[in-house]
Amino acid sequence: MLLLVSCGSESTTTESINNSKVSFPVEIYLTNTLNDSRGYCLDIIGYKDDANVSKGLQSHSCYSYQGQISVDQGFDSERISQKEFYIPHFKVCMQAQKIQESSSIDLKACDKNENQKFILQANGEINPESNLNLCLTVSKTFREGGGGSPVHLIRDLSLEICDESLISYQKWGTRKSN
Repeated sequence: MLLLVSCGSESTTTESINNSKVSFPVEIYLTNTLNDSRGYCLDIIGYKDDANVSKGLQSHSCYSYQGQISVDQGFDSERISQKEFYIPHFKVCMQAQKIQESSSIDLKACDKNENQKFILQANGEINPESNLNLCLTVSKTFREGGGGSPVHLIRDLSLEICDESLISYQKWGTRKSN
């Protein structure tokens, strides 16, 4: 129950929020940790507050091992359920460059265009709404990042044909922290 009280001649308002959904930041992580015990999370290229949205999205060692979700890995939980992968700190949405195999993943101002509509399926796949045969996929190769101890690891992201043999690279989850 939320009680709003106003000073002056205005009336007091009581509003129930019991049935409304509360949004909170989540990281989107690959369920298979592959070669990094911290796991891989969707991440803006760059470093935390200084991340550069014009460079797009990658998978990167999850920062939640530091005790909280980083601003460049924090997605709005409620908007994911609305098919929008929104990063509130930077006010951008995940967007496929094209809805086709091997397309890269960009970040753009949210405008609900078809390239921004993604579904996190119950089986962990993240698919563009307009082509459920494509899955958000991390690359099989990795490189070292610029910091961390042990050093952070990075893998590129793309849309690829969903394939059971690629499940280690295509199955995702969300969590409040690690």
